[in-house]
Amino acid sequence: MTLHEPVLDVVSTEELRRLGAELTVAETHEAVATAWRDIRSGSAVGEKAVLSLSEDEFWSIAEFKAERESFAERLGWKLSSLYGVNPRFGGVKIIGANAFNRRRGLPRSTSTYLLLEKTTLRPVALFDGTALSAARTGTYASLVLETFVETPMKISVFLFGAGPVARSVIDCLSLTGAERIERILIRSRLPENAARLADEAASSTPIALVPVTDNAALCDCALAITATNARAPIFEDHELAREAATLHLGGDEVPGAYLKRALRTGTVICDDLKTVSRRNSQSISLYFSRKGLSLETAGPLLGIGEMSAPTGWQQSRPGPVCVTCVGLPTLDLYVAEATWAKLLKARG
Repeated sequence: MTLHEPVLDVVSTEELRRLGAELTVAETHEAVATAWRDIRSGSAVGEKAVLSLSEDEFWSIAEFKAERESFAERLGWKLSSLYGVNPRFGGVKIIGANAFNRRRGLPRSTSTYLLLEKTTLRPVALFDGTALSAARTGTYASLVLETFVETPMKISVFLFGAGPVARSVIDCLSLTGAERIERILIRSRLPENAARLADEAASSTPIALVPVTDNAALCDCALAITATNARAPIFEDHELAREAATLHLGGDEVPGAYLKRALRTGTVICDDLKTVSRRNSQSISLYFSRKGLSLETAGPLLGIGEMSAPTGWQQSRPGPVCVTCVGLPTLDLYVAEATWAKLLKARG
């Protein structure tokens, strides 16, 4: 048998769109459901490494100094690598992020995904991973809705953020929750962004999309989702419905008082305790590290569940449900694999 040098297929977003090879929302959910099954069985594994860069270093650069005071977001300047393998493929996602990019007319983060053949771990295809990442992240909203939100009537959802992940959340909830959700309230740091997202997504969802400028209606929502880059809490504990479910997809945007209440009286879940803990950039992990503790160590003792566990995490007790998701590397792998398979089929 002769082993030929592999040809790396650089796949453009334009080709995927032209050939109709982009995954539908339903196909993305199917790929992610397979990923969760294999994660829980142990046949798919992955890790994440993050190199966070100093904000002081960035703001010391002459061309940026004058804009520091007017920049309200968390800079989030970092280089990340998510890598994983399943029974057929391996993959590595590289993410470069800096919130200041928006002032340059660029996306906050850009992802590149390299798909590898499993046995040789040789490159097969290179994708723009930004859309793949947003698509898989939105499926967390479906999972939380289906698992933890039970009401006899239609509910309202409060969505913080108006970027690509927020759009994916709307698309995913429109697929899995259209019969259960009456409206999605959208709040962004810039109100015009919330209004634009509502206008752009309105034609693709039966759910009413309502841009708002404050948290007044948060108390009426059974589910609140944060998809922001905020550097400080974006709501107060008293603003939430007492038994609402929350899903956190951003950074340090959740108040300590709410986390304390959820730990004492409700249910707290992570997608993976070790990954969330070691990244230490989201509110739940920071809640512990600021006390000199580790989420990875304290979590099991406090009954914090993890979606990556085979069983048990679906059980919740009366009270608030707080879910934090960092985005598992294996989910990206399965979405990339499904996209690759659909592209090959479209090419004939």
